[in-house]
Amino acid sequence: MGTPEFPDLGRHCSVGDCHLIDFLPFTCDRCDFVFCLQHRSYTSHKCPKANNKDVTVVVCPLCAKGVRLNPNEDANITWESHVNTDCDPSNYQRATKKKKCPVPGCREALTFSNTIMCKDCSKEHCLKHRFGPDHKCPGPRKPEPTFPFSNMLRRSQKVEPRANSSSSSSSWWSSSLLNAASSFRSSAEAGMQKLSIATSEAVQKAKDGVTPSSSGSGSGLVEQCVQCPARFSTVGALIEHAEKSHGNNSQPSRGKVTVDACPKCSKGFQDPVLLVEHVEREHGGTSKA
Repeated sequence: MGTPEFPDLGRHCSVGDCHLIDFLPFTCDRCDFVFCLQHRSYTSHKCPKANNKDVTVVVCPLCAKGVRLNPNEDANITWESHVNTDCDPSNYQRATKKKKCPVPGCREALTFSNTIMCKDCSKEHCLKHRFGPDHKCPGPRKPEPTFPFSNMLRRSQKVEPRANSSSSSSSWWSSSLLNAASSFRSSAEAGMQKLSIATSEAVQKAKDGVTPSSSGSGSGLVEQCVQCPARFSTVGALIEHAEKSHGNNSQPSRGKVTVDACPKCSKGFQDPVLLVEHVEREHGGTSKA
């Protein structure tokens, strides 16, 4: 074998029927035997270790996971071991169901390269329906109404330490809500009490005949008797004075009654004769001040 220059060149094929001298032989990576060009493949020289590096994978129809077949193990045993230990049927929908464009009638599957999220509605669409009018975008979301006691609860959260257990946190939330409801109820009751007091005072003033203009005057004596210069703060006091002092003639009209006052002592007289007699008797018969 070989040449004088290359005495180790070439080797015999390991196949018994061939045993051909090949100057460029092939070494099998499984059984490590030397073969010629014709018997270099696994099947041609019937390699006994051809499956040692086999990476055949079978997709499970129940969970859509890949199951690698062990060359030194029966495929049925490998399958049974997978079903009993690693098979999860709930994974089938997640692995096989592809996300599609939500626009009605569009069957485009959303992949990494053709997916765009809308800034207004925050939904993913295909490139064809990426604009708002194409997928009938409702626009940006409106802010949700806040809870009435949210500000108070936030202030309470800054003060109160966080509880470690879920039971303590739930009890703290319930106590906070109860405190907020009790404070709101007390303020409402106080407001209703103030309103009832003001209403009763207004009704009592209306019964007494006191008006807002009369209560704001400086002297407070706004009701004047039609028969004498006397003044009173309320209509009830005026009526009581008229009944006691003037008898049944307590409600004559102002235009029909004439009162003459003495120029010296300002005493009033309905009859002029009585005024003259008073001046002559009390002031010496002269009426000059």
